[in-house]
Formats: sequence, C-alpha cells, structure tokens
Amino acid sequence: MKVIPYTHIKNNLAKIFEMVKNGEEIIVSKNKGREKLAVILPYKKYKTDKERPLGILKRKASFKLKNDFKMTEQELLDS
Repeated sequence: MKVIPYTHIKNNLAKIFEMVKNGEEIIVSKNKGREKLAVILPYKKYKTDKERPLGILKRKASFKLKNDFKMTEQELLDS
C-alpha cells in the first residue's frame, strides 16, 4: 500500500486511478505522510459478496421482515 500526499493525487489523478485499476491500494496523506486522510482501493476489494457474520451476537440475534417489506434480505444486508 503506497502513501501519497493529496497534493500529488490532485496533480496526477489519471495516473492514480490507473494504479488503483491495476489493484494498488493507496493511502492519501497530508503533511508529508504524517497524517493519513483516506484510503483509495479497487472497487472489487471494497465490494464483497461475503456474508456478514454477527460476531459476538452469533446465535443470539435474529431479525424478521414483514411480508409487505419491499426489499429482499440480501438487499437489506448489502445496503
């Protein structure tokens, strides 16, 4: 993961997007890398189709949807 100052990103946006398109993850920094502001990563790494575990609530929590609810369970979990 590369750390790049936001001023460099402003001036080289097309190059940065090409790096991200090729799978690179980038940390956007301020003040010569001392303050990290954001992470730019490929959409495929951001968006996953994995089920989300309940963690500490596993086997202790559940939910029910009314029959007239307009969204599927998967759409609700993905939102």
